[in-house]
Amino acid sequence: MIEFNPRDVIEIEILDHKAYVQVTHRHASYPPVVRALDGLHKDRPDDLQALVSGPTNFIAMIPLKSALSRSGARFELIEGADIPEVHRSFPTFRMPIRNKSGEIVYWWFWDGSGLSYDADLDADQEKLPLREVMTAQQFLERLGQMQD
Repeated sequence: MIEFNPRDVIEIEILDHKAYVQVTHRHASYPPVVRALDGLHKDRPDDLQALVSGPTNFIAMIPLKSALSRSGARFELIEGADIPEVHRSFPTFRMPIRNKSGEIVYWWFWDGSGLSYDADLDADQEKLPLREVMTAQQFLERLGQMQD
């Protein structure tokens, strides 16, 4: 199944609302990177570029098209839109490294090509998305938690 491409904006029905996401990156070894555009909407916004230029609620790695298809979610490719400057570079993801007791010993940071690490997270690093592939259920739940 062909996946969506960077710049694609997809409308996803969440109960009686619509959520919007934009694919920002593809990586040879991972699913596409997607940014969830802030808010749930009763109707499609008139100015989609303004929505795309606005805040991001969260960033995720997910095989979006296949995950949504398998989940039975209703979705539609709306159009391509310019990716805001702040999201054009591949995002940095964080991943906890745990000891046998499950305690976090340090954090790995992955920028799509290399790894770095640190023992503690600073305020900016705490905001980084987790390096995990979301399931459709997790993704749809996160979308459903967004506020209009």
